[in-house]
Amino acid sequence: MLRLAAPCLLPYFTAGWPTAEAFVEAVCAAAKAGCQAFEVGIPFTDPVADGPMIQQTSAAALRAGVNWEEALRLTRLATQRSGLPAIAMTYCNPLFARGLEISTRQLAEAGCQGLIVPDLTVEEGEPFEAAARKADLDLIYLVAPTTPDSRIEWLAQRSRGFLYMVSLRGVTGARQHLPGDLVAQIQRVKQRSSLPVLVGFGISTPAQAAAVASHSDGVIVGSALLRAIGEAPAEQAGEVTLRFLREMRQAMEKN
Repeated sequence: MLRLAAPCLLPYFTAGWPTAEAFVEAVCAAAKAGCQAFEVGIPFTDPVADGPMIQQTSAAALRAGVNWEEALRLTRLATQRSGLPAIAMTYCNPLFARGLEISTRQLAEAGCQGLIVPDLTVEEGEPFEAAARKADLDLIYLVAPTTPDSRIEWLAQRSRGFLYMVSLRGVTGARQHLPGDLVAQIQRVKQRSSLPVLVGFGISTPAQAAAVASHSDGVIVGSALLRAIGEAPAEQAGEVTLRFLREMRQAMEKN
């Protein structure tokens, strides 16, 4: 089970991207930067919650042959080399295709301690929750700015590990400016959750991460990190990741 101390910086990586070796090196760099865990996206053809950057990395990984089995092999390697637990991000179809108990067990065997399924609704979540519990995975639900108060309470009760708060109305992707009502939204969620609340979607700069972390339990960063990795040669993925995450962590800790 996940044990994350605030302020937590949770980086997102696409399994096998930009190359298998670069992915593993980037995860190891996250450990060096002081991250407590990492989120790993399992490449999928229809990532409905993801914006252009993560869609591009997922498509590139699939073209390179990173299927479910290869993604889990690389995740296992990354968790072993880095010492960090993984939190898998995938969708309902890949889990159903293999069977919920089989797929969750495979994720746990690959070093995952958490599971995020963006297209899973809480009304349909019981079979996923049961399979995740059996595999000792924390199933983490998402809440959005449009989620009613009563539903936030329901999602918080059904989540394990932490509650994932979506910061904006839309898909993933770096933003120059975060919503003006974000602090009020974070407070609204925290008042209704006994779990830690981590905020993701749109966070791209150290200043944004520091501002969000001062009101929440942590920050999830994906698209901006992947963009930085993608702008450099693959062999520099570890170096780029270390620099990016260190700057973000330092800003969060100073705030």
